[in-house]
Amino acid sequence: MTRILVVDDEPQILRALRINLAARHYDVAVATDGSSALRQAADWRPDLVVLDLGLPDIDGIDVIHGLRGWTHIPIVVLSGRAGNQDKIDALDAGADDYVTKPFGIEEFLARIRAVSRRAAVQEAELAHIPIGDHTVDLTRKTISNGLRLTPTEWHILEILLRNPGKLIPQRYLLAEVWGSKHIKETHYLRQYMAQLRKKLERDPAHPAHLITEPGMGYRFTP
Repeated sequence: MTRILVVDDEPQILRALRINLAARHYDVAVATDGSSALRQAADWRPDLVVLDLGLPDIDGIDVIHGLRGWTHIPIVVLSGRAGNQDKIDALDAGADDYVTKPFGIEEFLARIRAVSRRAAVQEAELAHIPIGDHTVDLTRKTISNGLRLTPTEWHILEILLRNPGKLIPQRYLLAEVWGSKHIKETHYLRQYMAQLRKKLERDPAHPAHLITEPGMGYRFTP
């Protein structure tokens, strides 16, 4: 059963969504502020989050950032903020869709189904990523032939594999993996990328998948 966490401080909205989602066989939990939403997401591990932006303690954009720090589960924003900039900010922060209040329940449920389908397809693709003679499963954090990576190697590899073909800047990787105080420590990346190539590439000296863009960053080429 799909788990949905609904985050909103309006009791009527929470009640209406809980009833309608449960009637369609979703497992529903609710939170009325950002802090409890982040705690509940970490403890309960929902499959999807429905999030209001106007929460009493933490702005919804900050909740999105908090979730995106550790999970890629779909986030559907349900908000009374109708401005284009609010939508842009939410989507840039990592939301998957944006529904404006007041809303029609059937359209909202259709958005939930669409986002869930996209997430299911993405997860299936992430479970079978070929690199050289190996297959990486990001959903289970495993690699064929029993190959093992360190936590740091996994962190770097996951960022690259979740963004196929996209140039990932050095500063971004350094900040994500080691923190913003280390954005100039490019030798960290060189060392770890060399280790990843030795483990995954057929010819580490001439990599086909884990590509360096000199002076800019790195790219995963499927």
